Amino acid sequence: GSCRHRCCPGRNNACWAPAARRARCYCDSYCQRTGDCCQDYLATCRRAAVGCAVGPWGPWSGCSSPCGVGSRARSRQVTVPPRHGGDPCPDLKQRRGCLGQHPTCGTAK
Repeated sequence: GSCRHRCCPGRNNACWAPAARRARCYCDSYCQRTGDCCQDYLATCRRAAVGCAVGPWGPWSGCSSPCGVGSRARSRQVTVPPRHGGDPCPDLKQRRGCLGQHPTCGTAK
């Protein structure tokens, strides 16, 4: 089987070619994990692979709770999406705990 005409990212059961003895070989990037790639997968598909690229992290948000336990978040954007079985994107969002300490928190009504 040959991947000459198609290379697919991720796991794609429709991305296959006929192999010997009525078997199938695959041209999706998942075939590297399962070991059922077509013979020319690496030469054909990985050569054209483009890994994900992301921009810098944005600033942390304010604490979600003005008083007490809350969370902050930040994100980043994909600048180059993965193609042809390239490395997938890393996490685009992060969250961390925080303690809101607004000046009015200690005042009782």
